[in-house]
Amino acid sequence: MTEQEKPKWMSDELVKDISPKKLDFLAQMFTQGQGKSQKEMMMFLMPMMKKAKQENLVFTPQEMQAAISSVKKYSTQEELEKINDILEKNLKKGGQ
Repeated sequence: MTEQEKPKWMSDELVKDISPKKLDFLAQMFTQGQGKSQKEMMMFLMPMMKKAKQENLVFTPQEMQAAISSVKKYSTQEELEKINDILEKNLKKGGQ
């Protein structure tokens, strides 16, 4: 991915300490996930997480929070609502 093809969030100061390989994986995940309904997104995320595991990509909670914050910074209102809904559902699921 060239510098011009990179989404703006990938150049944000928040993600500067995340490895390029991890950032590329996240960019692919966010790009392919755009336009999906919440149900489709949840189904899409499962194989993506499996792929990350196969590639030995382990994200720390800090890296995930930095990436999410960075993506949110450059998202539209509609995208923000979807992100927040998915994150809320994950929190509820994890808390059960």
